[in-house]
Amino acid sequence: MDDEGATPEERISTLKTRHRELDEEIAALTAMGSLNALRVQGLKKQKLALKDVIAKLESDLLPDIIA
Repeated sequence: MDDEGATPEERISTLKTRHRELDEEIAALTAMGSLNALRVQGLKKQKLALKDVIAKLESDLLPDIIA
C-alpha cells in the first residue's frame, strides 16, 4: 500500500476499504466452514491492526480540546 502522497483523509478511506474487505473475506471463509483457522486468525489480526491505525489517524485529525 503506497499512500505517501495521500492526504490523511484519503489514507483513512483506503484503510477503511481494506478493513471492510478483510471483514468480507473472514465472513466468506467462516461461511464456507473453512478448516483454515490459522488463516482466519491472521486475517482477524490484520483487521484489528488496521482498526488501530484508522483510530490513530482519525484521532490525529481532531484538534486537541482543552477543557
